[in-house]
Order: sequence, then structure tokens, then C-alpha cells
Amino acid sequence: MGIRTGKEFISSMQDGRTIYIDGERIKDVTTDPRFADACQTVGELYEMQHDPKLIDKMTFKSPTTGDRVGTSYIIPKSVDDLVARREMVKTWMDSTCGMFGRSPDFMNINMTAYATSWKAFNRNGNNYGDNLWKYYEYIRENDISMTHTLINPQVDRSKPVEQQSKDLAAKIVKETDAGMVIKGARMVTTLCAFSHELMVFPSNNIAVSEEAAPYAYAFCIPIDTPGLKFICRPSVIHQNAASPMDFPLSSRLDEGDAMVIFDNVLVPWERVFIHRDPEMCNSLYSKTNTMRHTMHQFSTKNLAKSEYMMALAFRMAKSTKIDVHLQVQGMLAELIQYAEFVRSCLRASEVDATVDEDGVYTPAEMPLWTVRMMFPKMFIRMCEIIQIIGAGGLVAVPSYAELKGEVSEDVEKYFESVNADSPTRIKLFRLAFDSAVSSFSGRQQLYERYYSGDPVRLAGMLYNIYDKDPHTDRIDEMLADLEDRQNPVGSVTAFKATFD
Repeated sequence: MGIRTGKEFISSMQDGRTIYIDGERIKDVTTDPRFADACQTVGELYEMQHDPKLIDKMTFKSPTTGDRVGTSYIIPKSVDDLVARREMVKTWMDSTCGMFGRSPDFMNINMTAYATSWKAFNRNGNNYGDNLWKYYEYIRENDISMTHTLINPQVDRSKPVEQQSKDLAAKIVKETDAGMVIKGARMVTTLCAFSHELMVFPSNNIAVSEEAAPYAYAFCIPIDTPGLKFICRPSVIHQNAASPMDFPLSSRLDEGDAMVIFDNVLVPWERVFIHRDPEMCNSLYSKTNTMRHTMHQFSTKNLAKSEYMMALAFRMAKSTKIDVHLQVQGMLAELIQYAEFVRSCLRASEVDATVDEDGVYTPAEMPLWTVRMMFPKMFIRMCEIIQIIGAGGLVAVPSYAELKGEVSEDVEKYFESVNADSPTRIKLFRLAFDSAVSSFSGRQQLYERYYSGDPVRLAGMLYNIYDKDPHTDRIDEMLADLEDRQNPVGSVTAFKATFD
């Protein structure tokens, strides 16, 4: 099959999937006003793969069929492959201002990385690794859009999942000849309304015990599998907006987030990658390089996002000529630093990439860990800078529809600025409001805080995996050297003796 067109993607979403929002089941995500525009956005991403000017960047020839497949599925065999993949991701991310973080490339890269370590999944005489490799080939050749769910519902966060009094987390309830049966819930399935497949993998540490084993699994199944239900949060789209230009990002970039319910869902054995194996679940990231490849993808998203916020601030400051003030230049310089910081870390991760025994190149992890930990704080500051630069203008900006309303003459006259006529300034400040103030922006800020994990646990993880010995050894050696340099005659004599 190879790469899908935008039209093929949109039609593939009409599969009868079970999606609930605002107390009702959605009949068709391609036409419902809470989903249709975002569905169209994903379709546009798929269509970009067919652009003659982009096809060599966005795709490569499948090693098995020769068909064109997405570059996000490439197994990097050189630094150049890592760069090519990053440039492909950046092309998609630039088209969405970095605000559509779970575009299909996210999971494509994630699953491709797992597939490069497929041998690690063949344990205890099973063939789950073989399943994983076949699945990777399936999603690559069919240009699959995926969502995933990693986290158990927030019920009693003081206890491990197997000790909670309310047994709500998804678990294996039985095995049959056809597969294993899952019952319970998981969160958060971002992009579920616009995906073909659901990846269910472990995230939190699982106790190595008989009681915890039912929660230790990994698999992938189609979104329209019988028994799967997705309950979405309310949309951030302002459905009563007088003009699409009033909320230009939220109207087309709401990925959606949901709780997924498994109502005795049968998972075929050929789709199972881990089964009742807490040890494998707990060592998943150490046995594979998946996180490093995933960090490379979302750091590219962060670069696109920071460049967009920087460009927006530049244009806003120019519109009212506030960029002549030194304090504003200082804030704009901050945005430059954020963008260049992410760009530098990305490049360092590629230049310092390592190669494994199978010839797979993996980005260096510490530059990407640094972006992972710093960017949530950086993005919140970016929003704050936009708010400060816009000031009261963000509160006072009217609907774009006023330009055709009864007071259009007043709007044309009184909403212009020194470097922007009224239509331009209103569009610009509505865009800034949606980027840094609206409920869409609030969701983006929350997303950046938590989408890659609990920042407190991540900080502890970073500290524990960081190689601290060379640095502590340096201090010990420095102290020993300073002590050796001491001379009871005095510092001047000691200094002279050093050079005699």
C-alpha cells in the first residue's frame, strides 16, 4: 500500500469506532464539529507526503516492497538518517506550529525504535519479539496512524496498582486459545479519534509478583476493536466563535485526549509483545533505545514550537513598535535563546549518536534529556512573554467578525497600529491569544509538563542514570592536589618551588 493520501486517511476514520464526548457517542469524527477540523489537519499531513517537492524528504522506499513509506519509519543506519528523519518531523511540526505533538510521526518513531530491539522481547521461549517485528512492518507498509496509552487511572496514587481497593486499571482477566482478554481502564489516549491503532505498553514500575503479573503486558490492537471505548475530555474548540480567525489554532489543532475502557477486549496472540512479565516491563527502556529515539522526535517538535512562539513575539512587538524598548528586546532575546538551545541539543544528539551491534544509530541521550527537562519551563515562559508583549491588547482585541459588522468603520480606524492595519492586527492578536492565553494554550502548557512523564520522577531518573563518578572524582583529585601543594614556609615559597 505505502503512503496514504489525505483523502484515504480521512475515509479510513469512518470505521464505527466508539468515541464519546459531552455525553454522546460520535457517529463520524470526520464530520462532527468537535473533531472534523483536526481530522482534516491530519489528512493534510498525510497529503504532504505526496507533494513532489517534499516526497524525497517525507518518504523512502520500503526495503521489502519498494513502495514509498513514511520517513518516520526509517531505521537509522547513519547520522545522515537521523538528520533526514528530524527534517521530516520538522516539516510536519512547522505546519502545525509544534502544537500538534501527537501527529503520527510520534508513534511511528516510537514503534520503530521498539522494533529495532525486537530480540529483547523474545523471552522465556516465547516469540513476542517476532510479533513486534511483523507488526512494525505492517504499520510501515500501511502508513498507520497510532495512539497509545501507558498510565493507569488516578484512583489511589499512594499504592501500587495491584494493592488498590478499587480494581479499575486495565489487566489480563483470562487467556484463551485466540488471545488474552483485557478488562479495565487506561489513560491518556491522545489522538484516539484520528488513529487506526492503539498501542498499550507499560509505563509505571510493576512489582515482580504473582498479584502484579496481570498488569504486566504490551500489545497493539485496532481502534475499532469490539469492547474498546474512548471517553474524551470536552473539546477546546470555541464552537460559538463568530470567525474561524478568532481561535485559529484551537479550531484545527485539538488532538483530543481520552480515557480508554477495555470491556473484555480480546487481544490476539499475534498482537501480544509482553505477557505477564513484570521484569520485562520494568526493564523496557533499559533493554531498548526507544526513549532516546522518542526524545529526538519530541525535541524536534519543541524546536518547531519555540521557533513559532519566537516568530509570533517578533511580529507582535513589531506591530506596535514596542521592540524599540530594551526590556522588550531582552524578552525577545530569551525566545531566541530557547530556540537555539533546543536546536543545539538536537544537533549534539545526532553528532554524538552511538551505533549498536545491529548497525542502528541512536541519538545521544543527555542532550535530549536536557531538552526534555527544560522545555516545559521554557514553554510556560514563552507564553508569559507573549502575554507581557501583548498586554491589554490581548484582552481588548475583538472578534475578526467585527470587520464586517455594524461598527466595522470604527474597528478599521481604532484597532490599527503603527505597523499593522486593523485586519492584520486583529488576526495577529487573536492568534497570540489562542497561542498563549486560551484554553487551547492551557492544555498545551499542561501537555508540556506531563506528556513525557512526571517531572519529579524524571528528575530523579536523570540523576540516577547520569554518570556522576568522573565529576566527583575530579573534585577529590582537585582537593588532593591542593593539599599536596601546601607548604609550611608560606604560599610565596610554595609558588616559587612549583617552577624551580
